[in-house]
Amino acid sequence: MKHLANPPQAVTRLLSSRKVAVLATHDHGQPYTSLVAFAATDDLKSLVFATPRATRKYANILADARVAMMIDNRSNKADDLREAVAVTAIGRVEEVERKPGSRHVKCLLAKHPDLEEFVTGADQALLTVIVDKYVVVSRFQQVKEYRV
Repeated sequence: MKHLANPPQAVTRLLSSRKVAVLATHDHGQPYTSLVAFAATDDLKSLVFATPRATRKYANILADARVAMMIDNRSNKADDLREAVAVTAIGRVEEVERKPGSRHVKCLLAKHPDLEEFVTGADQALLTVIVDKYVVVSRFQQVKEYRV
């Protein structure tokens, strides 16, 4: 596995082109995954998403802020095994300010303008994954790590 300092443009393009990611948390040691609408900050140091506070994923994050978030470009075709790229961000979650116009709200709504009511709703939490590293898997078996 290669350990490199800066993610390549392909990672940046993937994070900016995909709207949904798989968030992995754990519930008393049991893995738990959720689909979330997300956006990456320009510096790729954070991934932003919102969730209702009454969800299992939110409870899991409160219990342990360590998470993984996977973003991929698969098309559900046979050549995905050779051509798909998956990026997994590994880090910890922090809740951030939800005020209209805040940096994280702007980031998420720039990519998902249709989620404004959801993001600013009273029962929602705005969360950011502070990324420690990205693990990139391509051509089914090529693995590279990028520290943030």
